[in-house]
Amino acid sequence: MAATRRYGVATPEEVAGRSGIEMLRALIAGELPAPTMGRTLGFRLVAVEPGLATFEGEPSDALLNPLGSVHGGWALALIDSAAGCALHTELPAGTGYTSVETKVNFTRAIRPDAGIVRCEGRVVTRGRTVATAEARLTDGKGRVLAHGTSTLLILTPRG
Repeated sequence: MAATRRYGVATPEEVAGRSGIEMLRALIAGELPAPTMGRTLGFRLVAVEPGLATFEGEPSDALLNPLGSVHGGWALALIDSAAGCALHTELPAGTGYTSVETKVNFTRAIRPDAGIVRCEGRVVTRGRTVATAEARLTDGKGRVLAHGTSTLLILTPRG
């Protein structure tokens, strides 16, 4: 992660009038602050396209479970983030979302020295109020470490 990266929550003025994809692209460019959980958990949003969001993360020994592998909650957080941001790329300005449910399958232990991993989220379906998305977490060799699905609630502005 870049040492100059700013973390926090964007102000309403900073995001006013920006669509979801515009907001996420501004976050990647450093024009908006990155979420503090990314600093805490060691991952960041690196690319977005309509219906697609990609994160990179680097597991470490700060994320270990009692058995010495990276805790599954870290993979779940990446999958939930990638799925949610994939949906966010399709939302107009002023519209938000929240996860209703995220289900993850852990397919391979993640070692703290695994290096950079990637998590790619894609929108599967989108209605007026509910959407579904899926995400895959892979290692540098392209092996699937975990994969999952999210159901998301679209939060339209009150007017």
